[in-house]
Amino acid sequence: MKLVTAIIKPFKLDDVRESLSEIGVNGITVTEVKGFGRQKGHTELYRGAEYVVDFLPKVKIEIAVPNELVETTTEAVVQAAATGKIGDGKIFVSELEEVIRIRTGETGNEAV
Repeated sequence: MKLVTAIIKPFKLDDVRESLSEIGVNGITVTEVKGFGRQKGHTELYRGAEYVVDFLPKVKIEIAVPNELVETTTEAVVQAAATGKIGDGKIFVSELEEVIRIRTGETGNEAV
């Protein structure tokens, strides 16, 4: 199994969720996060004073999927989250050693 972690723009969350639902992914974890990459933040004006926003709001999505669904999942996220502009985000894929459903004790693919 793999853990697919995607960092995307917040307004793209609904599109990504719908896209994942269409391919049969029915469980995700969403966290509001802040960060920056090549965007390096930006300046804003508040009550006449200019200030720098170093960390930009993002959404982190974590999806546990069987190995055979990794490519389909990443493609769905890329297509739904892409705007073509800087700051669209990143996807990280890592190995999951074990998954256990607490309620039933199921492990592996059955636990997802």
